[in-house]
Amino acid sequence: MQLTNNPHYQSLLREAQHIKNTSLTDLMKQDNRENDFCFTLDGLWVDISRHYINKALFDSLIKLADASGVREKFSALDAGNPINYTEGRAVLHTQLRKPNRRETDEWQKLSAFSEELRASQNIQTIINIGIGGSDLGPSMVTSALRPFHGKQKIRFVSNVDPSDLNDCLADCDAETTFFLITSKTFTTAETLKNASLAADWLKQAHINPANQMAAITAAPEKALKWGMSQKHIFDFADGIGGRYSLWSAVGLPIMIAIGNKNFISFLDGANQIDEHVLSTPTNQNIAIILALLRIWNRNFLNLPMHGIMPYDHRLARLPAWAQQLEMESNGKSVDIRGDALTQPASPLIWGEAGTNAQHSFFQYLHQGIEQQSLDILIPRNSLGCSLPDGWQESHKTLVYNALAQAEALAIGEDNQQEPHRNFPGGRVSTLISWNKTDPFEVGRLLALYEHITIASGFLWDINSFDQWGVELGKKKAKELETPNMGDDFSPAAKRFLSLLNTEK
Repeated sequence: MQLTNNPHYQSLLREAQHIKNTSLTDLMKQDNRENDFCFTLDGLWVDISRHYINKALFDSLIKLADASGVREKFSALDAGNPINYTEGRAVLHTQLRKPNRRETDEWQKLSAFSEELRASQNIQTIINIGIGGSDLGPSMVTSALRPFHGKQKIRFVSNVDPSDLNDCLADCDAETTFFLITSKTFTTAETLKNASLAADWLKQAHINPANQMAAITAAPEKALKWGMSQKHIFDFADGIGGRYSLWSAVGLPIMIAIGNKNFISFLDGANQIDEHVLSTPTNQNIAIILALLRIWNRNFLNLPMHGIMPYDHRLARLPAWAQQLEMESNGKSVDIRGDALTQPASPLIWGEAGTNAQHSFFQYLHQGIEQQSLDILIPRNSLGCSLPDGWQESHKTLVYNALAQAEALAIGEDNQQEPHRNFPGGRVSTLISWNKTDPFEVGRLLALYEHITIASGFLWDINSFDQWGVELGKKKAKELETPNMGDDFSPAAKRFLSLLNTEK
C-alpha cells in the first residue's frame, strides 16, 4: 500500500496544512513536551521536540505506521522471508548481529584470521580495496573507533582514479603490506582494476600476491579463479546487501583494527537496536518514530533534504555512509509492484561534522529560503577520559555548540529593523545523543540509521534492498572501453572521446 493509499494520509495532509501556520517556538512551549517527545534507550537519547508535531499529530503518525504494517514487515525481515522482491532474496544482515553467529565456522575463520594478522610482527599496513558498501561502512567505522586500534595502520582505497592507490602506497613497504579485496560479486570494475595494480606492485617486490591478499566476497569461486588462496577467501551470503554488509566479512578491516572483543561489542550494540525494533510498541519505537518524522517532513511538509551533522570529528564520514544507505535504498520511483510512486521517496541526504559545518553552510540553514530537516548528533562525553582538563573543556564547548545550533535553528531571533540579521527560526532538527563513542554505541547508531531507512521504505511501499539504478552507468562505461561502441552515444560524447585519444 503506497503512502497516498494509507487510510490516515488525507487526515495527516489536513493536519500538515494547519500546523504549518503554527509557530515552532509555541509548539516547543507546550506542557510536558520535553517528556512526550524525548525517547531513551540505555543512555541513547533522542529528542524530537523541535519538530512541527504535537501529541495529536504524533498519534496520527503512529496510526499511519500501524496501518502500513511496519512492525509486521520487520518481523518478516527477521524471519528470513524474501522481502527483496525484485531479486527474490531474504534480507539477512540483522542475522549477523545475533550472538549465535559466534558459534559458526564463518565466525571462527574470520576471527582467527583477524587475530593472526593483528599479532603479526611482519604486517604493518592493511589496505582495503573496495567501493560503495565495500568501503564506506568499514572506513567510516574504522575512523570512528580510532582510539581502539591496534598497532597496524588501516587504510582504504576506493576510487578507480589511480592517484587514490598511488597516494596510499607512497609510504608503504611491499614486505609489510597486506591487501583486503572486497567485492560482493567480485566483478566490480573499479575494485578489480585496483586489485590488479596492487598485485603488480607486490610482484615487483618479488612477492606472491596470494600470500599477502585476501578476498571478501559472496562469489568465492570468482575470487579463487582470480588467483586468491582458498584460505584467504572470506565469503558472505547473497542476502546481505552491500550497503548493509559491514556486519559481515566486509567488516574484517574493522575487526583487525579494533580486535575481536571490541567487534563483538559493536555487533551487540546493533543487536540491541534490532531487538528494540522488533519488540517495542510503535509509539515508543525509536527507529519507526524517526522514520515517521522523515516521511512527515518529506511528504507532508515538503522538505526535500535531510542533513546529518555529527558533532564528533571521528564520525565525520557518517553523513557519506548514511547518504548511500538512504539514497541507494530509497531513491526509487516505483513501488514493490512496479507501479509509479504517487509521492517522492528518499530525501537528499547530506552533512558534515560540527563545528566545522557551522563555518561552512550553516549560514544557508539559518537564513536560506529553502528549508530541510536535520539530525544533530553528539556524544555527551569525550572518549579521551585521561586527557587534561583543558581538553575536556573543549568537548563541553562542542556539546554546547550542538545544543545551541538546535535551539537557534528552531527559535531564531527576530530583527525586522535589520533584515540581514533576522533569523526566522522554524528549522526542525532531531537531537541524538549518547555517552561516549565506543564500539557498542557506534553499533547502536548505525543500526538505528539502518532501521530508519528500512522503516521509511516500508512506509513508502518500496524495495529498500535493491539498487538497479547503479547498473546503467556501469554498462555504458563498459561499452566505452570496447573498440566498437555503437551509435548509442551522443555526438558530444564522441567528440570528447576523440580529444581523450589525442592527448597524452
